[in-house]
Amino acid sequence: MGKMRTQSVRWRAAAVLASVLLVGGVAACGNSDTGGGGTKDDGKITMGFSQVGAESGWRTANTISIKEAATAAGIELKFDDAQQKQENQIKAIRNYIQQKVDVIAFSPVVESGWDTVLKEAKDAGIPVILTDRSVDSADKSLYKTFLGSDFVKEGKLAGEWLVEQKKTASGPVNIVELQGSTGAAPANDRKKGFAEAIAANPNLKVIASQTGDFTRAGGKQVMEQFLKANPKIDVLFAHNDDMGLGALEAITAAGKVPGKDITIITIDAVKDGMQALADGKFNFIAECSPLLGPQLMDLAKKVKDGQEVPARIETQETTFTSEQAKEALPNRKY
Repeated sequence: MGKMRTQSVRWRAAAVLASVLLVGGVAACGNSDTGGGGTKDDGKITMGFSQVGAESGWRTANTISIKEAATAAGIELKFDDAQQKQENQIKAIRNYIQQKVDVIAFSPVVESGWDTVLKEAKDAGIPVILTDRSVDSADKSLYKTFLGSDFVKEGKLAGEWLVEQKKTASGPVNIVELQGSTGAAPANDRKKGFAEAIAANPNLKVIASQTGDFTRAGGKQVMEQFLKANPKIDVLFAHNDDMGLGALEAITAAGKVPGKDITIITIDAVKDGMQALADGKFNFIAECSPLLGPQLMDLAKKVKDGQEVPARIETQETTFTSEQAKEALPNRKY
């Protein structure tokens, strides 16, 4: 009887030990769950990133740069594609706040309407980094820094090149403009910069300006409308390469020679645009680099550590003519 009682005690002790080990194992699995965001205390940074969408070759290259840089930097990336909708970005940012990520970064679809959700992130103690596009919030404390291009400068570079090319023009030079997405920072700023530059020559006149939503399909459709409505078009200024590439199809279909009958100026310098430039179908491109990933990850580490960073960090870019595009293409990464 005493022997049976001893065995029973041993069995219960083993059962208790097994139960403890099981609970411990479940707890360990719970700690490895990435769904909780910044709940782990392993020193690893978790970033929530909301991307505009996948509207162009530039945006695709930008997304790849961010994902590859996060992996290289050892940063856990939670990525969301907003599909060109501000409400999707706001929802994603709120999800990141709920998940308690360490840093939030996003490229805003439009400039306005961010104050409420950015204040929620600030109140939660989560630093925000703007990439590629900025916001028009009066309260600059709602985000730590803005990493991206000077879009006004890009528009000015495009306009200044045109002013130089047409300085001997004795009559009107008719320009049509393919704008980026309505309300987006690059669309607003590139339009502004271009207008300021061409004001130097009163012969240069924008006779039509409409959004093509930064897409090839949009560029083609709007250019078709421009060509039907305006028998004399001398210059096309497209806010990005993709719209310019779409416009090429419309121009060719209308029996005109792109790059000769119509001078074409674009912004971005993605590989397809650079090829069109090298082939003489485009005439000039102002660069806008999408390779922001490494700089973004470096900034994420700094703001997570509480380091001070500049409020504005500008990417280094250049411009290209046809001959320069031919030289640059073999080593082009995007």
